[in-house]
Amino acid sequence: MNSITKAVYDKMVAKDPNQPEFLQAAMEVLESLSPVMEKNPQYEPVLNAIVEPERLLQFRVPWYDDMGNLHVNRGYRIEMNSAIGPYKGGLRFHPSVNLSILKFLAFEQVFKNSLTTLPMGGGKGGSDFDPKGKSDAEVRKFCQSFMLELNRHIGPNTDVPAGDIGVGGREIGFMFGMYKKIKNEFTGILTGKGMEWGGSLLRPEATGYGCVYFVREMLKTRGEKLEGKTVLVSGSGNVSQYAIEKCIELGAKVVTCSDSGGWIHDPEGITTEKLSYIMELKNVKRARISEYATKYTSATYTPVDSALDYNPLWAVKADVALPCATQNEINGKDADNLLAGGVYAVGEGANMPTTPDGVEKFVKEGILYGPGKAANAGGVAVSGLEMAQNSARYNWTREEVDAKLDTIMTTIHKNCADTAAEYGMPGNYVAGANIAGFIKVAEAMLAQGLV
Repeated sequence: MNSITKAVYDKMVAKDPNQPEFLQAAMEVLESLSPVMEKNPQYEPVLNAIVEPERLLQFRVPWYDDMGNLHVNRGYRIEMNSAIGPYKGGLRFHPSVNLSILKFLAFEQVFKNSLTTLPMGGGKGGSDFDPKGKSDAEVRKFCQSFMLELNRHIGPNTDVPAGDIGVGGREIGFMFGMYKKIKNEFTGILTGKGMEWGGSLLRPEATGYGCVYFVREMLKTRGEKLEGKTVLVSGSGNVSQYAIEKCIELGAKVVTCSDSGGWIHDPEGITTEKLSYIMELKNVKRARISEYATKYTSATYTPVDSALDYNPLWAVKADVALPCATQNEINGKDADNLLAGGVYAVGEGANMPTTPDGVEKFVKEGILYGPGKAANAGGVAVSGLEMAQNSARYNWTREEVDAKLDTIMTTIHKNCADTAAEYGMPGNYVAGANIAGFIKVAEAMLAQGLV
């Protein structure tokens, strides 16, 4: 960092020393912005403002389980930046949710949304509620209680949340129904809705598809295609499933996926038939990925070993890696294993899945490395397209949405690559994404008087 960015970071550490995820995300961005500050000192006031949320909401969420017992969870909404549009970003329901994680996600969302070319600000929210193991009735009661407070702070031109970990179509539906009941209006205040009531085709697929499109564009810079490549995927949720689907469509062979209990390795590759089984397993039965290895003898299952300081999934030999599970799932040792195993293209389907030492190794080795704020922007991009369709009271076809998503991801790649080259760091997509995303928001903040 130069003196300007370091001063901003030091203030953040002094104010929020117990928010490691947020500080990690900020450090990555600020390090990239050092050359920008040298050329554009007028952005210094922007730096001090952009790291502070415009609004930070915390509230209690009381709900009753099926036995009539009262539970109280914490609800949050971080409205980070609205310089280029209404706040936009997902809601996460998971026991790990806290202010640090949500501030990091909201901060990343500002730059990610800026890169999409769509007029969307950045926000994030959620709760430490865990939908796993809960009945539909319990999830419904929680979602209704959550929206009872959240409705005061959102709107189609103010803040439009979406889903994230633990928040799928079921949860979006319960929250949307409660908002409609409270406000007596049918409006697009959530994205990820069902097709019958305001959703967009391709929204479930968007993050996974978009990640693969970004990797495809990176490979093009070396005259290569995804066809014939061996791919490692982590996770087995929405993003992972559709990343696998698009890889299969483009002729690649995906050999891994995982959940919180462990991971499977199928050397023969996950076929369309096998992927359908994974989707039924995770989306309908809500079961564990270990059952895949029971059904398909070509696969082996390895449970998580908490004694290990690395994830053996990333030691499987391959060409491409798509971390699609959660933050900080690839550490420095994992990065070494990926590089040793032949991986030379990494596209982040999750938010910040690579630790700083892992990122440093990828950048130093000069591999094709697409950071989350660029590579996984497809989800929020199609959320923005859903907002546009809601405003027009019209739905585009699947082919139209897919074409727009492909165009957006191709544009994001070009913007990141061109910006990195402009600042003397060709091929560094981390720097390119951070700088390109920042400059657009910074110019808007300056034009509006940094309010």
